[in-house]
Amino acid sequence: MRKVVVNTTPLIALSHVGQLNLLKQLYGEIIIPEAVYQELSVKEDSVCKKMVDKSLGWIRVCRISNQMAKVMYKTQLHDGEVEVMILSKEILADVVIIDDATAKKHAKYLGLPVTGTLGVLIRAKREGYIDEIKPILDRMMEKGIYISQSVIEMCLKQAGET
Repeated sequence: MRKVVVNTTPLIALSHVGQLNLLKQLYGEIIIPEAVYQELSVKEDSVCKKMVDKSLGWIRVCRISNQMAKVMYKTQLHDGEVEVMILSKEILADVVIIDDATAKKHAKYLGLPVTGTLGVLIRAKREGYIDEIKPILDRMMEKGIYISQSVIEMCLKQAGET
């Protein structure tokens, strides 16, 4: 089974448009560090928190082993992003799903295979789990998730929707 570690933002984005289950369809199981779960739990009644709690059969919450390693990353990243990096290295993750540009750069620097929410959507379309990406992107933006026009165009092109 592939080891897939996911950060907070992709969980929020996919939950808010009713597509969290794509992660299960594509990967079977995903792993989130404790800090990501804590970030999701700030608002007890959030849509994302409720969906993640209902999905704890295929979403596994893990504690990082090296708590001291968090100090090295604290300057530019949030706790969830830091723990995603550490946990991914500890378990030798096959893929890391993270959206923040700075965090992606750190992950790539560490040699971690990285994708983001939009990469998940493109893969889901290619594998036949969704028919179109554009309506999902539109719903994400309606829910307040920022996606630049150039990124939208690039995703639609990769998905064959231009």
